[in-house]
Amino acid sequence: MKVFCGRANPTTGAVEWLEEDENYDYHQEIARSCYADMLNDNDRNAKYFQGIRAAVDRVKERGDRAIVLDIGTGTGLLSMMAATAGADFCYAVEVFKPMADTAVKIVEKNGFSDKIKIINKHSTEVTVGPDGDMQCRANILITELFDTELIGEGALPSYEHAHRCLVQEGCEAVPHRATVYAQLVESQRMWSWNKLFPIHIQAEDSEKIIVSPPEMENCPGAPSVYDIQLNQVSLHDFTPLSDVVTMFSVDFSKPVSRASAYYTVHLEAIKSGKAQVVLSWWDIDMDPAGLIKCTMAPYWVQSTSEDIPWRDHWMQCVYFLPNEELVFQGQSVGLTSFHDDYSVWYKLQKGRNEDATTAIQVESPVCRCQAHLLWNRPRFGELNDQNRTAQYLQALQKVLKPNSVCLSISDGSLLPVLAHHLGAKEVFTLESSAVSHSLMQKIFKANHLEDKIKIIEKHPELLISSDLEDKKVSLLIGEPFFSTSLLPWHNLYFWYARTALASHLTSDVTVLPQSASLHMMIVEFKDLWRIRSPCGTCEGFDVHIMDEMIKNSLDFRESREAEPHPLWEYPCKSISNPLKILIFDFQQTVPEHTIKNEGIINLTKTGKSHGAVLWMEYHLTPSISVTTGLVQVSNEKDYCQWTPHCKQAVFFFSSDTGSEPPIDNPSAVAYTLSFNPKTGNVIMDFKLLG
Repeated sequence: MKVFCGRANPTTGAVEWLEEDENYDYHQEIARSCYADMLNDNDRNAKYFQGIRAAVDRVKERGDRAIVLDIGTGTGLLSMMAATAGADFCYAVEVFKPMADTAVKIVEKNGFSDKIKIINKHSTEVTVGPDGDMQCRANILITELFDTELIGEGALPSYEHAHRCLVQEGCEAVPHRATVYAQLVESQRMWSWNKLFPIHIQAEDSEKIIVSPPEMENCPGAPSVYDIQLNQVSLHDFTPLSDVVTMFSVDFSKPVSRASAYYTVHLEAIKSGKAQVVLSWWDIDMDPAGLIKCTMAPYWVQSTSEDIPWRDHWMQCVYFLPNEELVFQGQSVGLTSFHDDYSVWYKLQKGRNEDATTAIQVESPVCRCQAHLLWNRPRFGELNDQNRTAQYLQALQKVLKPNSVCLSISDGSLLPVLAHHLGAKEVFTLESSAVSHSLMQKIFKANHLEDKIKIIEKHPELLISSDLEDKKVSLLIGEPFFSTSLLPWHNLYFWYARTALASHLTSDVTVLPQSASLHMMIVEFKDLWRIRSPCGTCEGFDVHIMDEMIKNSLDFRESREAEPHPLWEYPCKSISNPLKILIFDFQQTVPEHTIKNEGIINLTKTGKSHGAVLWMEYHLTPSISVTTGLVQVSNEKDYCQWTPHCKQAVFFFSSDTGSEPPIDNPSAVAYTLSFNPKTGNVIMDFKLLG
């Protein structure tokens, strides 16, 4: 059966109606899931198995039958662990039907069908009784409902319901408890992901400063956590202002409440500085004594940083305080952690003597300035990158003329302000959404430019001459940046916009950037390869069926494509030289013919060929280029250095080469890449050569 799906094409800007297989969304969900990452997390799996064995033993020692409820069973792995440990029966709940069907097959293949019942429901819909899904309440509760923020996947509502309706009072729980930790820090780098810093422009007559509007200065920011691999953040990038403190714990063996709550910890500043950011993580104790522990603590907290387990399904949290607060060494401050059903946030109170019970309100932060709705955290960092801004200033100075009529095309870009301060005669900016229009109005007003730069809220193809006051554009500029872009080439929407505006441009129009190029390099990942690596067996259980399920979804039509990853968080080494693959000439309109390149890239270093990384470079002028990818081929640790402001595209090479035997030590990679102007897609194919 086929279904029609409507979606906006991020590259062409067109709304497309495509005929898709009815299983398209399911395959996308599986292909991009973290199941493989979890199955390859040996530390997590071993700790769960130890905790489950201990829980079953405690129940058996009391002379009771061990009845397990496993919520969010996925592959059925934890239930199979429980059955192996001696549980009498397991009820394994999985709401995602394709996953539940797969769990049935995996359980059967491993010989546990008589001990494990898969229930394809949300746990809050499970019934207990003679005619129910469960014959009786369970006395062991096993779950893996956690995300990086601990509660973001609905753990609290699920636990609350389970204790009320599905498990016995005083049940065993694996994990037994979770503990959330926090550390107050000053970090100019991290703070640049949340606020817009003043931008200095050296114009001919004087220095100009772009300031952020007061709404942005006082905005508490986006309500969502910024989850990253803190183990890739250098100690030079932040200054601890407090020791690590325990914020709160949740005992999963007792009734759990989903109600909003807060916890205040009084701490003493160990250094003077600006309190800007709270770094947070959690650990889980698999047993009541806390002898079996799985921790997300970053390297500077752990006793040894050499053997820290790598995982991508659980990382660490960066929380931004509503405002930066100056604290002094030895000063007592109160750090308060709030949570609702699904999210956590923090506030800082100075001094111990405040009446916290009346001063504290449990309200989640909401962006009031609209910047956090349009710009994500890396985008804030990009706008605050002084070196990057200097490149655009230098390029604009080369192409601007006193009579330039300038039009900017990017979402919420500061290029129009740069162009005005550098002397453009007239400046227009094309904003495609009400949010970007409103934000730019605020920025222009804060800088007294509301009557200097005209905002046009239209899509390029709808622009008419009167929008530009019947003038022709002599300088078309863009970073380019569009909030709908996921993969590097999605920002080629600038090219389509330039094409749609052709009739509004002078015959000798200057376009900045003048062109773009797509680059590629073959790499060996330190750890990221695990998210796409078949598991085979996990803690002795055969999960090949899951591997096959993921492979089928990855191979399903366009699922076998590049995927976006911020590679500054995922160390990799180059095993080929970087190579320019495709060129896009913005001085010309989008061509009708496909742009294609094929060839062979030699592997210049030894290593495992995990995949190809692709990125764009924008050539502002013949001598000034801005990269969205590679900054340095090799740093002091021999790893590649990537720009932190953008995600790069990663195409993982399949470990399955079909009928041909796998190549252990390839010497080269054959590639074919083509850009289809009609769809805006980059189609790619790779083959490892011996």
